[in-house]
Parts: sequence; C-alpha cells; structure tokens
Amino acid sequence: MSAPTLLHYVLDPYSRLIRLMCAEYGFDVELKDVKPWRREEEFLAINPAAETPVLQAEGKLAIVGISAVMMFIEENTETGLPLLPRNVVERAETRRLLDWALFKFSDDVSRYILEEKFVKNDMKGQTPDTNVLRVARLNRAEHLGYFDYLLSARKWLAGEDLTLADFALAAQISSLDYLSEMPWDDFPEVKEWYQRLKSRPAFRTLLTDRVLGMPASKTYADLDF
Repeated sequence: MSAPTLLHYVLDPYSRLIRLMCAEYGFDVELKDVKPWRREEEFLAINPAAETPVLQAEGKLAIVGISAVMMFIEENTETGLPLLPRNVVERAETRRLLDWALFKFSDDVSRYILEEKFVKNDMKGQTPDTNVLRVARLNRAEHLGYFDYLLSARKWLAGEDLTLADFALAAQISSLDYLSEMPWDDFPEVKEWYQRLKSRPAFRTLLTDRVLGMPASKTYADLDF
C-alpha cells in the first residue's frame, strides 16, 4: 500500500504542522506541492475551499483541512506517544494553545505576512502592502510577548510535556523565520524553546525546504542561531 499524499505548499504553516507530526510519529507521507491561491480546477475538485492541507489516502478518500488531517494522523499513530495529553486538564490547556497557534496567531500575524511576502511573489503585478505588514508585525509582538511569558515558567508551551501546541506554534514560526520575520532577540524564552524544538529529528523535514528565488533567512537552518 502506497503512502498517503499530502497536498501542501512549502511555507504553509498548517501543512508544516502535519509534516512535523508525520515525522515525529514515523507516519509515511508523500508530498505534492500545490498553489491554492491560483484556484486551479484540479485542486478545486478535491477541495472547493482552495485551502491546504489535504491528505489523499488510498482510493478517492481526501481528508481536507487542518483539523481533519491533524486528527486523522493523531488517531492513526501506533507509536504510543500521543501529542495530546491523556490528563483532562493538560489536554484542555493543550487544545487552548493549539487553537491559539492555529487560528488566532495565524489570523492576526502569519497569514498576512505570508500573503504579502510569499503569495504575492507568485502573482504577477502584485506587490507587498507595507501597511498590512506593519499591522501584522505589531500583532506579532503582542503574541510573542505572551508566549515568552508562558515559556518563562514552563518547559513546553502547554506545560512540562511536548504537545501538539508546541508543534503548531513552531510550524507558524518556522514560516516566519524563513522570511526573516522573527525578531529573536526580543523574545529570549521563545528563542530558547524554538531552539530545543528545532533540534528534534522531526524538524529536519522542514529545515531543508527552499523556495526558488527566495533564499531562507540566516537563522532558518541554524540550530544554534
């Protein structure tokens, strides 16, 4: 049986989370690059919402959207090392911060920076809107300040154990870091936490990513930045 195919684009934070989960769990997946903003007919036939990630399994099964794909991977792992805590209180805190990374941080920060600096680079006649970038960067400082505060008293984002919340935020941050959009010196706790995550074997799948004509930042693949 062939491995499922993950439809993604290289700097998509949601797809990066799925790739991290697959690498951590040893869940084999093949990658297929798509550009959902082009709204190509072949992709729209699979997901009319024109969003990634999409996991194509055997036959015609297509698992669409970050929540569905994330839970599919989590529920089909056989490693015995789930990234969702078994303790009810710890699981609730993990889900709170998972939602923060997936939706609040994305909606306030990363989606705008990616659109202005990455997506528009692929669209003829489009240039970044500096006003949008300015607001996204202001929002970024507020979010990172909160995460810095949490990590000053915790080993990992949601507590003492590594969880999906860590991978979700790291996936967002890794995309920003590629685009030189992470002010590391201003957030030392976030930096130290990210260095530990970045050193995990699962992260190797992301650190080799490159975008044609768009070099990665100096810190992107450096484990001791």
